[in-house]
Amino acid sequence: MAKRLTVTPSRCIGCRTCEIACAFSHPVGAPAGPPLPGLTRIRAFPVRPPERGIPVVCLQCDQAACAKVCPTAALQRDDQTGAILVHEERCIRCRACVWACPWGNVGFDGVRTQVYKCDLCGGDPQCARYCPSRALEQLD
Repeated sequence: MAKRLTVTPSRCIGCRTCEIACAFSHPVGAPAGPPLPGLTRIRAFPVRPPERGIPVVCLQCDQAACAKVCPTAALQRDDQTGAILVHEERCIRCRACVWACPWGNVGFDGVRTQVYKCDLCGGDPQCARYCPSRALEQLD
């Protein structure tokens, strides 16, 4: 059964640990040596006072615009996690999903020419696991 990632902005302390946890849970291969952190799928935007932030992450919408607009059905909901996943083998890189997301939570990596978005880390979102203030939580 899918779990839900909840965001409570009033708890966010703006530490951006969520961004780091996400980047390290989506590594990219390095030419020589260990994997490098990938692109983060979450952003913690700072607000005033400085010790606050607003975490912004994919909402895994029930009627997801990103999935609806995809001409090749490359974005599909995973039955186990509830996350909308990008199936690279189907993606034609038209970026319609990037433009369709009303929250700006679908990105395009110009270096690797790939669409990317939150995949809930396979059902164990690392952003929630490492959030020290519980602004991000995974609920059953």
